[in-house]
Amino acid sequence: MKYDNYIDGAWRAPVSGDYAPNLNPARPQDVLGEFASSGPQDVDAAVDAARRAFADFRFAPPSYRSSLLARLADLMQDNAEELATIIVKEMGKVLAEARGEVGRAIAECRFMAGEALHVGGGSFASERAGVDIVARQEPLGPVALISPWNFPVVTPIRKLAPAIAYGCTLVMKPASLTPWCSVKLTELIDRAGFPKGVANLVMGGGGAVGAALAAHPAIAGVSFTGSTEVGRRIYAAAARRIARVQLELGGKNPAIVIDCRDLKGAAKEIVSAAFQAAGQRCTALSRVVVADDLANGLVAELAAATRELKVAEGFREGAQIGPMVSQDQLDRVNHYMNVGRAGEAELIVEGRQTVEDPKTEGYFHSPALFDRVDPTSPLAVDEIFGPILPVIRVSGAEQALAIANDTQYGLAASLFTADPKLAARFADRLEAGMVHINHGTASQPHVPFGGVKKSGEGAYSIGASARGFYTATKVVYRLF
Repeated sequence: MKYDNYIDGAWRAPVSGDYAPNLNPARPQDVLGEFASSGPQDVDAAVDAARRAFADFRFAPPSYRSSLLARLADLMQDNAEELATIIVKEMGKVLAEARGEVGRAIAECRFMAGEALHVGGGSFASERAGVDIVARQEPLGPVALISPWNFPVVTPIRKLAPAIAYGCTLVMKPASLTPWCSVKLTELIDRAGFPKGVANLVMGGGGAVGAALAAHPAIAGVSFTGSTEVGRRIYAAAARRIARVQLELGGKNPAIVIDCRDLKGAAKEIVSAAFQAAGQRCTALSRVVVADDLANGLVAELAAATRELKVAEGFREGAQIGPMVSQDQLDRVNHYMNVGRAGEAELIVEGRQTVEDPKTEGYFHSPALFDRVDPTSPLAVDEIFGPILPVIRVSGAEQALAIANDTQYGLAASLFTADPKLAARFADRLEAGMVHINHGTASQPHVPFGGVKKSGEGAYSIGASARGFYTATKVVYRLF
């Protein structure tokens, strides 16, 4: 089946007439559909529709914008199982995780439906008699929303819901590997009664569609989630025309274990946060920094928990880790496994490609655990985005903090400790946008989400902080 773009309230074939196949990563010979392969002309049409719709939608009452999101959330709830099934088929996530992602998307959509009624603003006392001063938060304008493949339902909603709540119109561009989820979401948007041109969908490669959106003069802001490398290019394109950006980028998130009395509980949290979505998460715990006196015990617990994980197609009973999303991603994991084997680290759990022919049997790779990893090793420095967990041993808290912060990234960090003073100190000194104490890197649907350093730029997403991206401040002075 062929799937078209959605522009100005109608499904339209790409101008080029080209389509690209979407493959099931668990069964790569299974073609899930043919999806529009678009170009700059399709982007122009979608942006023009969003620009025209913005003229009226920016003044739509907050209660109306809230009702649109509430209807969309209800429709997502009614179609939750179908959305989860699509996630499993096109991204490879196991069904339990896919259901969790859909539930999270619904929760974020409902929260923003309420947030639409609290746009904000305020008044100021004047130094001059008879002058009234009011600051208003107004919609930014048409925005481009560029989503990654690893969370193909929650990330588009995380961008779309605040855009609608604050009165923006939009053009969505999903990842080329996972366009089907966005098509289904757009079908629900259409059924929810969104006005023509308010929400548009253009599918295609980042080099054609993403670049055209980032550079388009009528796009007031670009919200992008993905790799730091691509984020740099989007940032540069937007900066050339002084457009706003919201960038959620890479991470190399540490799990720090110092003075911890529950190593089994810490290991359970770490393994879950490290290997969900087969490690293909920007917030995955991707390195463990542990004090020498706890290292042997923690590694034993990590190894036991890792070996229990079942690798299988997402629909299989008991499956906990599905396939990598693509052959390229599987090749990347195999590369880092070879790097680890060639170094001086100790391979504790032998992660490996679990099928003989991935192109027919799926892109499966079991989780790996390396111990005694040098903190300068590529395993400890690079964002692998796969099921490989390196353990770095340190002498104590000071060295742990230094190593945790010695990275270009600053997205999330976890600390496992029984010492409240140490917890407070690390919360202050860790260079990360989100710090979790005795807790994995799971976030909540009403709490700001983002990173520092090369993990992000612009307003944090989720919750009221999204207002910083989707609105502009106007100050009105009135003399009576």
